[in-house]
Amino acid sequence: MNQHVTEMVFATRGRGFLEVTSEVVAWVRKTGIRTGLCTLFLRHTSASLVIQENADPDVRRDFETYFGELVPDGNSSFIHTAEGDDDMPAHIRSALMGVHLHIPVVNGELTLGTWQGIYLWEHRTSPHRRRVALHVIGEA
Repeated sequence: MNQHVTEMVFATRGRGFLEVTSEVVAWVRKTGIRTGLCTLFLRHTSASLVIQENADPDVRRDFETYFGELVPDGNSSFIHTAEGDDDMPAHIRSALMGVHLHIPVVNGELTLGTWQGIYLWEHRTSPHRRRVALHVIGEA
């Protein structure tokens, strides 16, 4: 059994989706693991990791619209507003969507579907540098 770990840093442009599929795929291939499991863990509480359709950008826009209605910025019932009107909504969105992914590796490739991409979903309105820990375990 072999294991490999790394950390990737991604710069977001503010609220929205940043596709990171190619970076993760390249790293998994480089490890030489043929059969195993890749885990991604976002080291933040105001962004998320998601697997979502990467063909039609309307899907991501609709997610933003829905979450904007579900957890709007500036909700007067929130107490935690130390970093602005988008602070607590970002934490709630992160809790709802999650900060980790687990993807099987088969024949040296992530088993993503045809239209699936790995996204870092920034929930804050301003740009951030986000750190993602990656771990792959398996056999070469």
